Amino acid sequence: MPIAAKSSPELVRQQNRALVLSALRLHTRMAHTQISDATGLASATVSAITADLERAGAIERSEILSAGGRGRPRVLFSQRRDYGYLALIVISSDSIEYSLVDYAGTLLDRFVEPRGEGGPSLFLQQISAALQRLLTRSRIRHEQLLLVSASSKGLVDPMRPVLLWSPVFGAQSVDFSSAMQPGWRVLLNNETLLVAGALMDREQRQGADEVMPLHPGERRLAALSLGHSIGLGIARSSASGPTEILAPNFGHMLHSAGGGLCRCGARGCVEAYAGFYAILRNAFEVPSDTVPAKFVPVTEVDKIAIRARQGARQAVQAFRQAGLALGNGLSRLISLHGSMPVFITGLGARYYDLLDEGLRDGLAESHVVRLGGMPELTVVADEPSLVFEGHLSCAFAVIDQKIAGSAG
Repeated sequence: MPIAAKSSPELVRQQNRALVLSALRLHTRMAHTQISDATGLASATVSAITADLERAGAIERSEILSAGGRGRPRVLFSQRRDYGYLALIVISSDSIEYSLVDYAGTLLDRFVEPRGEGGPSLFLQQISAALQRLLTRSRIRHEQLLLVSASSKGLVDPMRPVLLWSPVFGAQSVDFSSAMQPGWRVLLNNETLLVAGALMDREQRQGADEVMPLHPGERRLAALSLGHSIGLGIARSSASGPTEILAPNFGHMLHSAGGGLCRCGARGCVEAYAGFYAILRNAFEVPSDTVPAKFVPVTEVDKIAIRARQGARQAVQAFRQAGLALGNGLSRLISLHGSMPVFITGLGARYYDLLDEGLRDGLAESHVVRLGGMPELTVVADEPSLVFEGHLSCAFAVIDQKIAGSAG
């Protein structure tokens, strides 16, 4: 018998176990019939899968007495919280946030520390020490950590947990696997990719109709993150497969040939007009070839925003230039991928009132927008919550897939 034929029944079982884990992840606690309805699996198949997952220790059952205490108790299945743990690392320009989550998605611990000075080697040493402290504080053994999920702005290697370019280290690559203990697996994602995935998850949970359908069962959206860096994530879901999420290098896409100097070393990038350092530079009419500051406190940008809202010409112009660069970039996105709703997130979302006119003017230069109309633009202020949700979604998808392959 061919190998493929031998393996196909087990592959189907793995896929079905993954379906059950995904349903429990979405609904938390479910009865047998609810799992069957949610997954489309036969009752006997659900019984076999829940038995496999219970034996593996990944799920547990609880009983709820019926009203009045009569009849058989109702059996509910849910993730077993102490099956294992997930560590999250969110890297910002000036700080690093660490979180510990149990297998059911419950936040157990969190702390933030300033990002230390020095190159990638010292940076990874700092992360390694912080992960040890995270586990020690909650008395978690090393072998109980199922996955480390890290995120940063910048370019991420699609195959390895390596940051290829970042606002902090530039072209010095950062290999996160070198900061991990033996046996620990690490997942690295672009931060705005996680934001786009979380927004799509919210849309799917709410059953909202705002996301433009490509055809029945398929939807898409974009997340535009504003701040020290400029990030973009695109999420696309369909009824026939998992959500596809991309993080194109939007901030360093060309906006104006030979224009302002960007932190990446090129001239004329979108970020060189729309990042915090660009707004600061333009507000004070600093020459466009001035080496950008690595980090601009948001309080300094707040001061420029106050002046702009009071009508100061150069401050108004700085935000308008930022909006135009963002709008021009989004117009190219829509020309390539078609119209879709755009969600504005990040620290810079607080200045949306100052960016809006320029952003819409930049978008209006697109032929697609002139014909089809302006895409829906929505400000979502709480980006940290989206980043956290995106971490959980991506990381638990990896963890559950591994469990589905080993249970049984």
